[in-house]
Amino acid sequence: MYKSIITGLALLAFCTQAQAVEVDILTSQGTIRIDLNEEAAPKTVENFLRYVDEGFYDDTIFHRVIRGFMVQGGGFTEDLERKNTHKAVAYEGDNQLSNNRGTIAMARTQDPNSATSQFFINQVDNNFLNHGARGGAGYTVFGQVVSGMGIMDTISALPTGSVGPYQNVPNTPVIIKSVTRVN
Repeated sequence: MYKSIITGLALLAFCTQAQAVEVDILTSQGTIRIDLNEEAAPKTVENFLRYVDEGFYDDTIFHRVIRGFMVQGGGFTEDLERKNTHKAVAYEGDNQLSNNRGTIAMARTQDPNSATSQFFINQVDNNFLNHGARGGAGYTVFGQVVSGMGIMDTISALPTGSVGPYQNVPNTPVIIKSVTRVN
């Protein structure tokens, strides 16, 4: 009887554990797989997945690429037209996750609660972007690249320039063809 109870509890615990949520970012340079951290940043992950499920990221670009720093996308078409977004998501940057190489974080304005659809992938450890690093809010990390970091490195090495008011725009557009759930 005791064995049956222990086995039942173990099965229940196994079945109720949150399943990892991963997405594939299919780009004109290759595919990047991201493991999203729902436990540490539930509102941010929910917000990101809403855009994913709506197909919002399809045919957008990585519009800001800075070698040795990060690659940013999720808000502009290839013609650098800004896409309309949903309401901003609440700041979750105090979640103990760091802006280390290969993490994905939300882009925002000076207001910590202003993140909508744009995200960036850290090419290097960017500790100065962490919560409290500058005495205040940082940038909410909500996942980690699990494959395709070499593609990110290739993208970050592309030549960039200015287009109108935008700086660090790849000379050859890097298209985000789609972002889809893996599981």
